[in-house]
Amino acid sequence: MSARVFIDIHVHAYREACPPANGVTNFATPEEVLKRYDEIGIEKGVLLPLIGPEVYLPQSNEDILDMCENSGGRFIPFCNIDPRGMTNSPAAPLGDWLRHYRDRGCRGIGEVMPNLPFEDPRCQNLFKHVEDVGFPLTFDISDRIGGDYGFYDDPGLPQLQRTLSRFPGLRILGHGPAFWAEIGRLERSDSRAGYPSSRFKDEGIVPQLFRRYPNMYGDLSAGSGFNALARNLEYAVRFMNEFQDRLLFGTDICSADADLPLSGFLLSLLEQGKLSQEVFNKIAKDNAVQLLGL
Repeated sequence: MSARVFIDIHVHAYREACPPANGVTNFATPEEVLKRYDEIGIEKGVLLPLIGPEVYLPQSNEDILDMCENSGGRFIPFCNIDPRGMTNSPAAPLGDWLRHYRDRGCRGIGEVMPNLPFEDPRCQNLFKHVEDVGFPLTFDISDRIGGDYGFYDDPGLPQLQRTLSRFPGLRILGHGPAFWAEIGRLERSDSRAGYPSSRFKDEGIVPQLFRRYPNMYGDLSAGSGFNALARNLEYAVRFMNEFQDRLLFGTDICSADADLPLSGFLLSLLEQGKLSQEVFNKIAKDNAVQLLGL
């Protein structure tokens, strides 16, 4: 594909080949990511550092800045800060680090995924500082504490809901299986850790959060975002039309050969007339331009 119609809100790369995480993920290099971008029609993408000790080989924010500087403008840097940083306390002055990376050119923070509850006081302290600095925040989420990565929340996402209410100026991008599984009403609470395949009839908490909180955004990347839409095509079209100003295309490329169905899915809806050109443009690119001030 020659036309670059997408901006990717969520991608990963390592400067050099690194040991696979848990023997599973061999991360792509920047060159491999850009090759996939050219194949799919992606203009540029947000490069997210992985810093947490729970999983993967930790990167530095400086790794991300270097890769972005050498990308010919095709990578946009996010920084990442662990809420346990500095003093491992709810009083840590994390804004000092955030302002430093904002001044270095970072446009947001993420993928933030410590395996702590959303309402752990240290996490709430991070959210406060991110709101003050003005960054959007991309999270990952888990259904459990231990043996996983990502903020913990209960079924129905009550901790996320209270966080959205507590920090109305903090634009939060929802991402991950335990978030997107709740686009429909959960049939079983243990289904939210994966990709439920059932065609749901009733809305879940996710669309309700979008209606209640204008600071709730949706990162449609990875299998979790695509699965949320593909489970119920008719509802997906309604969902994208209703929240067209706060949904963003993404890939979540980790390995170089990752399956990336979302671009083709959105293009197909456009070609079939199920999505208007205006709504497609917003989700594919324009919302990212506005959110990131590009």
